[in-house]
Amino acid sequence: MGAYWINTFTAIHDETKLARYIDLAGPAMRAAGGVFLARGNPVHVLEGSSGLRTTVIRFDSVDAAVAAYHSPAYQEALAELGDGAERDIRILNAVDS
Repeated sequence: MGAYWINTFTAIHDETKLARYIDLAGPAMRAAGGVFLARGNPVHVLEGSSGLRTTVIRFDSVDAAVAAYHSPAYQEALAELGDGAERDIRILNAVDS
């Protein structure tokens, strides 16, 4: 069953660290089998308080998404981000159609 990685930034403290994270995280996710479906700042925020960057990535499975998080390449991206931002990351099972 497929899975979706949803990453929502709740605070950005350092744009330079964020930019370096983005440069590294994208290739790390793609190398782990992730396909970006959406990314950037929301066009509309209908509920909630975060109008900051959100990313949705499709993976073949929950295990693949979790492995992507723990991969050396993504851990390097996280090290670059450091305290530059706060985020919520969730991995959801895809819905069978």
